[in-house]
Amino acid sequence: MKSVLLVDDSLFVRKSLKDILIQNGYSIVGEATDGYEAIEKYENCFPDIVLMDIVMPFMNGMEASKEILKLHPNAKIVVLSALGKQEDIISLFKIGVKDYITKPFNQEKFLEIIDFQLKPKIS
Repeated sequence: MKSVLLVDDSLFVRKSLKDILIQNGYSIVGEATDGYEAIEKYENCFPDIVLMDIVMPFMNGMEASKEILKLHPNAKIVVLSALGKQEDIISLFKIGVKDYITKPFNQEKFLEIIDFQLKPKIS
């Protein structure tokens, strides 16, 4: 079972994501409401993938992603955000984020992206 860390300051969003993921065979190994918590939880549970919001209190998702990827370059982080500014998305990819999903999202497309990111890559 693939493990997921959910990072979003909205309880509603985390609950919605959790329901979708659990129904589709994923295991939620942690939840965080800000970037600092995300880094701490990542260090405790080393999930297969992180679903990261951008706009959060204390430390935003871009800073948290940067920190996680600095410590764990192979971390798989997919950003889910209502913000869709081209330069922000480019910056996220430059730091190593694997994909970007705009909220609100299509559930089928969301699951396709997560599945794709977790498939073993043939080199």
